[in-house]
Amino acid sequence: MATVDECREALHKFAEQMSDDPKKVKKLKGFNRALACNITDLDDVSFHGRFEGGKLTDITDGDNDDAEIRMIVKSDDLVALVAGELNFMKAFTSGQVKVKANMMDMMKLKTVL
Repeated sequence: MATVDECREALHKFAEQMSDDPKKVKKLKGFNRALACNITDLDDVSFHGRFEGGKLTDITDGDNDDAEIRMIVKSDDLVALVAGELNFMKAFTSGQVKVKANMMDMMKLKTVL
């Protein structure tokens, strides 16, 4: 099981990877949404941030009940996703990773994940 610090670091690394990819930044221009990430195997651990200006920003500890996008994942799976060891679509379709969002947001996210 990954630690809280490893999960936090993974989310920051994910944000950095997205920012470093001009194609992803371009695809997310104008996509302004709050993101919450619940870590299911760590008691009461959540993070939240914001997609804004083509980037994921303001990642911090805690939940955001008003988030338009919610990712639900185990700690090890989050770390593996960001490291490229776990394919997002396979994890999503198998239920390892759950994403709650409206259909249009899901389609937009699919293009960058």
